[in-house]
This record gives sequence, C-alpha cells and structure tokens, in this order.
Amino acid sequence: MQTQFSETQLQDPALRQSNAIIRSCVHCGFCTATCPTYQLLGDECDSPRGRIYMIKNMLESGAPADAKTVRHIDRCLSCLGCMTTCPSGVDYMHLVDHARAHIETTYRRPLADRAIRWLLARLLPFPARMRVALLLARAARPFRHWLPDPRLRAMLDLAPAQLPPVSRNDDPQIFPAQGKRRMRVALMTGCAQRALDTDVNDASIRLLTRLGCEVVVAKGAGCCGALVLHMGKTTEARQTAARNVRAWTAVSETGGLDAVVINTSGCGTTVKDYGHLFRYTPLAESAARIAGLTKDITEVIADLGLESAVGVNGVGSGLNVAYHAACSLQHGQRIRGGPRALLESAGFSVSEPVDSHMCCGSAGTYNLLQPEISGRLRDRKVRALAALAPDVIAAGNLGCMVQIGLGVETPVVHTVELIDWATGGPIPPKIAAGSPGAGH
Repeated sequence: MQTQFSETQLQDPALRQSNAIIRSCVHCGFCTATCPTYQLLGDECDSPRGRIYMIKNMLESGAPADAKTVRHIDRCLSCLGCMTTCPSGVDYMHLVDHARAHIETTYRRPLADRAIRWLLARLLPFPARMRVALLLARAARPFRHWLPDPRLRAMLDLAPAQLPPVSRNDDPQIFPAQGKRRMRVALMTGCAQRALDTDVNDASIRLLTRLGCEVVVAKGAGCCGALVLHMGKTTEARQTAARNVRAWTAVSETGGLDAVVINTSGCGTTVKDYGHLFRYTPLAESAARIAGLTKDITEVIADLGLESAVGVNGVGSGLNVAYHAACSLQHGQRIRGGPRALLESAGFSVSEPVDSHMCCGSAGTYNLLQPEISGRLRDRKVRALAALAPDVIAAGNLGCMVQIGLGVETPVVHTVELIDWATGGPIPPKIAAGSPGAGH
C-alpha cells in the first residue's frame, strides 16, 4: 500500500514504524475472512484492510481523528486473527495500538464515553477497587432495565452473583518447589483475575510447585497494562508495566529467574511485547529481558513435562472437555496445539468447536465498551461449544472464561485447573458445584 508521509513526519520513530507496516499491506483481503467484525457487519471499514486505510489517512494528515475513524477503530477487537491469516506478515497489532494512542490524544469523545473509559481505567487494573465495584454492581442489578446506556447494563451483567474470598496466595511470597527444584519462576497474579476467579492462581501455584518450580509472587507486580494500552492510554500502560519490569528484575537479581509465568493469555501477549512498549525508554533493555523470559503457563508445563508430577490419576477418563483457544493465545502468542495436547496427556477427551479461530467477543474491555457486537460473538461461540455436548469447557484466558460463562450452564474452567486436578490437586470448585461457568 502506498503512503505519502513527509520526511519530517518520518523523523518520528513511531510514525516511521507505522509507515513500514502500512506499506507491507498488499490489500489482498485474506484478513476479511477471519475478521469477526467484518464477518458480522459486512462493512469494509470494519475489516483490518479497511481500518489500515483509515489509519493511513489519519496519520498521514496529522490531523485529529474524526468520528468515523474512531467508530471503526473502536469496533476492532484486537483479536489478531488477521495477523495469523495475513500472507504478507502485516504487523497489525502495533499499527492499531498506534492508532488508538493517536485517537486518545487528538479526539475528544462524548462525555459519556470519556466517563466510562475513565471509570474502567480506574477500576479494572486494581483488584481491591474492582471487588468493591463488583459488590456495588450486584446491588444495582435490580435497576438494570432503567439504565439508559447499554454499556452500563453490560457492566452489571458481568458482575458475578458471588465473589470468591480473597486468596492469600496472591500476596508477595515464595512457594518452595516440591522435591528437587528444577526452575525458579515469577508468577504474575494479575488484576481482574484476583477479584473474579482466585481458583486459577491457586491451581497454578499447586501445579508449578508439584512440577518442581519455586514460585515467586513478586512485591510490586500487578496489572500488565493491557487494559489501558488498548484504550490508547500508552503512558498509563507504561507506568503500570514499569512496576512489573522492576519487580521481576529484582527477583532475577536476588535469586535468579528462569521464567515469568502468565496464566491469563491476554496479559501474556502484552508482557511478551514489553520490549516494544519500552523500546524508546531507559527501561528498554530490562523490559526486553523480561519479555524474553515470559511464557504462558502451558509452555512451562510442557517444558517440565507432566511425567514429573505426582502422577496422572485418571480423573479425566471419560470427561469430555471442549477447549476454547483464546485469541491472545493462538493469534497473539502463536500457541495453538500445546494446551490441547497437555489436556489429552492428562487423560481428558478434548474437542474444539467449529471456527475455533474466531473471537468469543471478550477482548479485554470490548465486552463492556461494545456490548452489542460482543454479545453476538459470544452467542455464536456458545452455540459452537454447545454442539460438542461437553462436560466442561476449558480456556486459558480469564476474559474468555467470564464471557463464555455468561451464555452456558456448563462449568468453564482454566486449562491449568484441569491439569492440576489430574495430577493430584483438588477438583475445580466450579465442576464440584456443577455451577455455571463464571458463577453468574
């Protein structure tokens, strides 16, 4: 795709990178076949190709973003399915992030939009605040139908009927390896996950220590920064991410570090990209080092091997598991067959739904900011999963688990919870209770 950036504009390294990305697009249209919003809406402006054209025009002009461009960029899920499909290797992820940052600094949104985005940025990355907000949302549910904004109704819908108790495993501490220590890892406990589903971190710690990992929950680590980054708030994202870089660097310097382990794939995609996020800052070298150490928890389990656990105890025999591949895992991190293979080696019968490459509609804050499109994507994903008649649904990303849980009665659990159960851990509470996937 031809571009017309001036020499002066190309002195800006961010614009120079975006120029190269745009020029790599050959307008072939392969991306339209795997773009969820294009498949739903049929609008070229809601395809990756169309968005690239709008971003090109916006950045070339140097003018503030206009309402039409903002509307269609906002509708992008950042599922990155287009990057998996693209034969030209277009780096759409970094291009759309640049576009969102430009929108954030040049476009004045309507008051309601600004208020909702401000609220999400001040609540979601902070577990204690989020727990309070979820309790208030639950109390407000009887008044849901009187709320004029569908985004506010979506926020109430996502609040679980019951919040799990705070897990002290999420506090900064060190969990010793069982038996001989094989690895020393830092576990990212996250933000929303600590409020919504403490079972995931608990299972992760049990499983990792059983496999011979010393697990460090680092003091000062918290939200990965993805939630605000994808709202275009790059400065806030760097501030949040910098705390993680410093916390995990301190762990590395005081006792060594073999991996930073992430059990929420949306976070993992962002942390693995810290080298890019900090590329022009004093933290560039440290951030790149941390990004290089970062692994999804299923990658670490595969490296260690399940045979090193206490022993697969056969609990999965006859249990039909529908595996949902989170977009951030299969497209963002290019991890595809590994989680399913681990589940099968743990004794579960595993199947995947049709169109498993398509997004469930969660996408960070997308299900709150674009509830109508998100709901349609969720309904399609739920129908595909239900066709498998599963006993349980497994996924590797909290957002997907909550999103899918809104539409099913089948328990929805993290992949790690099942593997932990199969290797000596307790039955996942949602399976034991036979409750809906996310407790809604």
